[in-house]
Amino acid sequence: MKRGKKYLESLKLVDRTKLYDPIEAIELVQKAAPAKFDETVEVHVKLGVDSRHADQQVRGAVVLPHGTGKTVRVLVFAKGEKATEAEQNGADYVGAEDLVNKIQKENWFDFDAVVATPDMMGVVGRLGRVLGPKGLMPNPKAGTVTMDIAKAIADIKAGKIEYRLDKTNIIHCPIGKVSFGTEKLHDNFHTLMEAIVKAKPAAAKGQYLRSVTITSTMGPGIKINQQKALD
Repeated sequence: MKRGKKYLESLKLVDRTKLYDPIEAIELVQKAAPAKFDETVEVHVKLGVDSRHADQQVRGAVVLPHGTGKTVRVLVFAKGEKATEAEQNGADYVGAEDLVNKIQKENWFDFDAVVATPDMMGVVGRLGRVLGPKGLMPNPKAGTVTMDIAKAIADIKAGKIEYRLDKTNIIHCPIGKVSFGTEKLHDNFHTLMEAIVKAKPAAAKGQYLRSVTITSTMGPGIKINQQKALD
């Protein structure tokens, strides 16, 4: 795979054989971010579980103390009083069947998170095929199927992120922007890692944290010593 000049220069800063302490890695990810825009910092965690088994799923949500640096557009499926509550608490889009039709017919996805009241899930369920693969399907575990619409919107706007395993047993999450600086990125990293460790399924055997890598949008991956991931 051919890599750009900037990426190759960034790569020289990283010792590929070394497992870094979290603070070192976070300092390095900022130095190695080559792009002119404010890159997103992402964490990739490989877990020693088998996501094909229902009792080894790792999924949940956590509010990052400093948010993700992204403006999040929230779509709420609700009716009546709950729709009014959503509008009054900063939802970007509120609706019911009308929005389901818009998504189905117009392939409309101008939103980043979806919240629904439990009674709307019969309607929202029709969108499972399109929302599921994008990680947008409301889910009680993530707090996005709820009667407390105001809290759900506030959490999402404050920087709540969802973490879940992909098919290869890896969790991918943004923890902020390069411009946040070391301290804020480390706070966010620590909060996410604590949540993932707490979510360890009882059925998980052997080493739980297999590998932890941090990277920026255009920069190289930096491996973190998983034994020190909570430092």
